[in-house]
Amino acid sequence: MHVGSFVLAAQFPGQGPGEALYRAVRSAEVAEEAGLDTVWLAEHHFVPYGTCPSAVTLAALLLGRTRRIRVGTAVSVLPTAHPVALGEQAALLHLTSGGRFTLGVGRGGPWVDLEVFGAGIGAYEHGFPESLDLLVRWLREPSVSASGERFSFREVPVVPRPSEALTETPGPEVVVACTSPASVRLAAERGLPMLLGMHVGDEEKAEMVALWRQFARAAGRPAAEIAGAAHVSAGVCQIADRRTDAAETLLKAMPGWLKQGLEAHVTVDGRERAMRDPLAYTELLCGLHPVGTPRLCADRLAATSERTGISRFALLVEGSGDLAATEENLRRLGAEVLPQLR
Repeated sequence: MHVGSFVLAAQFPGQGPGEALYRAVRSAEVAEEAGLDTVWLAEHHFVPYGTCPSAVTLAALLLGRTRRIRVGTAVSVLPTAHPVALGEQAALLHLTSGGRFTLGVGRGGPWVDLEVFGAGIGAYEHGFPESLDLLVRWLREPSVSASGERFSFREVPVVPRPSEALTETPGPEVVVACTSPASVRLAAERGLPMLLGMHVGDEEKAEMVALWRQFARAAGRPAAEIAGAAHVSAGVCQIADRRTDAAETLLKAMPGWLKQGLEAHVTVDGRERAMRDPLAYTELLCGLHPVGTPRLCADRLAATSERTGISRFALLVEGSGDLAATEENLRRLGAEVLPQLR
């Protein structure tokens, strides 16, 4: 089992983006000190829900500041990026970090980001498969050309080639955020592991893993690849000596952040959207994920892994909104929870 932190760089009420980003960087450094396996970095634009606008840029900084821990994006929003540009950045980080970088990509949402970056709603609604295929080709082949609906260019060499790295893998791992059967099928047919969201419980995650295997087999993916797929489960983790204290910490801080963060999202085409109730959502997360004593947290992670077959976790540990509390949460995760899992 591999346990990592999920860094949103969340801007809580009364904080500025600089404070949120400093906490994000510091928490990644502490995650390595605490013995975690990976730091996963979120990406958002124009909202205090998350103040990191470029997960791959922050990944570059953190790879330079750490020596052992893996760093992954969770996720880089593919419709607002050029797949080749993102592929070049991923290859660069893969080569220069000794293979410690994982590229997580997702479709994002129908937000105003699509307007600002010139992608348009089509890139979100039906352009994701083309972008994903071009990205994967760039990371796996020596030269690439394109003749698709959105991208068309002559054959060019891939420089730098990630397969030239002296690492255990031929190129950076690619993980796909999946929220629907269509996205599960997209990932499965390409043999790419999934990142499953924190709002989803064990039963639904187990169903998505089973569906991924079904689609992968139908697409003719190798049996060893299907059996060895290392999917990632996102969640929340808050540790305290009593479960009520851990939940209270999150219930005091997270609803205010969720309210201002979720309300700030603006759709690109004016479509209506239903916003989750911040308090009810926080309560849901406390019920689904490792929130409580170290023993409870270890048991919850082990149970999720057993029920779903998922071996990797990306845990939001900054739910208190406080730097000192986040550092303590990470250290307790490393010292009191991980030994029980290993």
